[in-house]
Amino acid sequence: MGLAKEIMGRSLIDCSSSSLSPFAPTSSKLSLVRRPVMVPLQQKKRGLRVRPVVAAISEDLVKKSSSSSSFAEDNEEKSTAKFTVTARLIVRNKHKEDLKETFVKQLDAITDRIGRNVVLELISTELDPKTKALKRSKRAVLKDWSKKSNIKAEKVQYSADFTLDSDFGLPGAITVSNKHQREFFLESIALEGFASGPVHFPCNSWVQSTKHHPAKRIFFSNEPYLPSETPPGLRSLRERELKDQRGDGKGVRKLSDRIYDYDIYNDLGNPDKGIDYARPILGGEKIPYPRRCRTGRESTYTDSNAESRVEKPSPMYVPRDEQFEESKQKTFSYGRLKAVLHTLVPSLKASISAENRDFSAFTDIDILYKEGLLLKVGIQDEIWRRLPLPRVVTKFQESSEGLLRYDTPKILSKDKFAWLRDDEFARQSIAGVNPVNIELLKEFPPKSNLDPETYGPLESALKEEHILGQLHGMSVQQALEEKKLFIVDYHDAYLPFLNRINALDGRNTYATRTIFFLTSEGTLKPIAIELSLPPSGPCKRTKRVVTPPVDATSNWIWQLAKSHVCSNDAGVHQLVNHWLRTHACMEPFILAAHRQMSAMHPIFKLLDPHMRYTLEINALARQSLINADGVIESCFTPGRYCMDISAAAYKNFWRFDKEGLPADLIRRGMAVPDPTQPHGLKLLLEDYPYAQDGLLIWFAIENWVRTYVNHYYPTSTMITNDTELQLWYSESVNVGHADLSDAEWWPKLETSEDLVSILTTIIWLSSAQHAALNFGQYPYGGYVPNRPPLMRRHVPEQGDPEYENFQADPQKYFLSALPSLLQATKFMAVVDTLSTHSPDEEYLGERQQQSIWSGDAEIVEAFFEFSVEIQRIEKEIEKRNSDPSLKNRCGAGVLPYELLAPSSEPGVTCRGVPNSVSI
Repeated sequence: MGLAKEIMGRSLIDCSSSSLSPFAPTSSKLSLVRRPVMVPLQQKKRGLRVRPVVAAISEDLVKKSSSSSSFAEDNEEKSTAKFTVTARLIVRNKHKEDLKETFVKQLDAITDRIGRNVVLELISTELDPKTKALKRSKRAVLKDWSKKSNIKAEKVQYSADFTLDSDFGLPGAITVSNKHQREFFLESIALEGFASGPVHFPCNSWVQSTKHHPAKRIFFSNEPYLPSETPPGLRSLRERELKDQRGDGKGVRKLSDRIYDYDIYNDLGNPDKGIDYARPILGGEKIPYPRRCRTGRESTYTDSNAESRVEKPSPMYVPRDEQFEESKQKTFSYGRLKAVLHTLVPSLKASISAENRDFSAFTDIDILYKEGLLLKVGIQDEIWRRLPLPRVVTKFQESSEGLLRYDTPKILSKDKFAWLRDDEFARQSIAGVNPVNIELLKEFPPKSNLDPETYGPLESALKEEHILGQLHGMSVQQALEEKKLFIVDYHDAYLPFLNRINALDGRNTYATRTIFFLTSEGTLKPIAIELSLPPSGPCKRTKRVVTPPVDATSNWIWQLAKSHVCSNDAGVHQLVNHWLRTHACMEPFILAAHRQMSAMHPIFKLLDPHMRYTLEINALARQSLINADGVIESCFTPGRYCMDISAAAYKNFWRFDKEGLPADLIRRGMAVPDPTQPHGLKLLLEDYPYAQDGLLIWFAIENWVRTYVNHYYPTSTMITNDTELQLWYSESVNVGHADLSDAEWWPKLETSEDLVSILTTIIWLSSAQHAALNFGQYPYGGYVPNRPPLMRRHVPEQGDPEYENFQADPQKYFLSALPSLLQATKFMAVVDTLSTHSPDEEYLGERQQQSIWSGDAEIVEAFFEFSVEIQRIEKEIEKRNSDPSLKNRCGAGVLPYELLAPSSEPGVTCRGVPNSVSI
């Protein structure tokens, strides 16, 4: 902790509680409240930790009470001293309100004066010694609501006064009843009036009107409690809150509900629109898949097993507190409008004329960044004004000409032609947006794991003669032994689906393998690409090997082959590594956490920032990204079979025990255990930016989690006896991942190291892994030739009908193989939105209410230590990006690797590690 003290200036534990006010900046690292502990209080142990006994009420009040009280000599029952406690609530206002909301707000201000107000009640950690019932305070009404109803500030403070008996005990919970018509967002409550300092209640929740949700809302103080340590006065409330959040599995969910439940992916298709919009149900024995959040919507008319859809702009259900906050919603809505406009104009042009469906030259793509879509598709201002567009669209066009102009992707920022180079093609496999598929090549030629009776011979078409001249004098066996050969292999991921994909209109692709050689400079170079088609398909030649060019014709053939590799890579990246592994597979752990772990549970407090917004963004993905005819199907090569590829990867590849970074690197042969190395691992490819930076973050997270876990679980018995913890993990596996629950590879949860490993993996996937795979999508994919999401033409061969056209105009053929104008601009607009940080983003090492999220001072200080380590890592990454010896991240025209640099400004920055999967 010495480093934190040196940087922060003084020990956080020594900070005065008086420095903390409800309006203190939540990011302040110098304000920390001492835990308020009331008397009478028995010393409470958690392992070897003993909380100190602190006076409940001020010394002046005790002296005054003692001096003013008169006691009869016969020792009759003494009168109980009273003291006043003030609750200060921070309520967050909406930035913008529609007419209806403004009217209801004013109505609430009027009715508040006549008794329809907000009512609070404190609940002690102790039971009433006489009745054994909950010890409640008298109700207190929130003051000045009507007076402050017109305040335009982002946050408004309200107060309420309680008169308590001196033997009330520690307030462990507070109930809130909202008798207004409108919900409000309660950020926090602080109880003032204790000698020990304020008692804090981090809330961050919407409080619904009792008109719609009659039950009182319960908020617990920031004091963490394991289930077995729950004070008697809070036990029933702890159980009730969890029961309410689990629901009963019945009925259609309302948008204001706070119910977390499971369902299968039966809402991606819309069979009522026709057979072309029907999609397989994901989840179950037939097609295994993780579970998603249940909405309870009615089934479709056509298929009783399919859930009816909610189409945008209507909102999808997620529990109310999981929905985007206003600033996040604003950013996402702007991005969605931008995407609509970018897609609208090419659609209009396509409907006016059949021309310009393809890019005719690379300059056509450049115009999208320099001049925008209007000029590109020939729609002038006069025509734009005549279009029957909504006023908001016209207003945006008038106020911001740049709305229809794309930002220049980062891949073009240092070298416009970098994407053409082989070294950049190879570099992006270890430092681009998908650096997690490259593997050490362990045998040559590579083999398939598919069924040979169905998919033909397992052997690759790759031969030694294809690569021997590229090995700098080595034999193939020598290169294998010296670990110089690497592979990106999409053969098995695509081959089972190729006949169906290539039967789709405008889709022509392969299953690819790419071999790389590690040079003496520490860089990779591609030395062979294998293009495979199914033996049962229409093509006679099912396997083809393309090697680096020797002339003009082979150069274009090589560029086309690389584009097919990038298209394969884009599909696996989006459908497997990004969506499946960081979005879909995390959802069950989040649902189970809310259903089985109380907000008081220390592990819930640890995971809380890493679950923010994930359910909402996953619901939005089901609505418009991964649904039938959605963006993913429209823009990626597999088309309507996109989610089939994702489901196949879940069944055949995904393993939770291999999702942690060290285990994944070892599985892919990119690292080996080595106790002499700083992190116990030796990278076989030393200049591997994703792995280098990722390991720094992984072990920082692991050390923080280990400190946290050991603090609350000094013995393994405490872990096995923690009912909520065990139910959370069991339900995550057996319900959330029910289709794979029998797999032997699931980690056990019996020891502290088991728990550290599980939690580190979840936090890693939710933060750094997702950031590495998400925020480079537009910087690398926004220039479609660099990373085409789909391909429309095969690589021509002599004798093919198209070969003469290819030879006559290879550039035109190449551009016609890429996505069309409509496909490209639609894809660009969407990945631009997905690559954007919102202003309310919380990054690794940050938390809401940073000083009071936990009432455990040792843990809060340990978190500040973690924050300091994350800042140190960021400086180390900056240093590496300036090191000319690291050629995969530094050099002429080489992009620095910043996708794991922890902090970021809002917008598309190609850097920043948010706490959670929030976009």
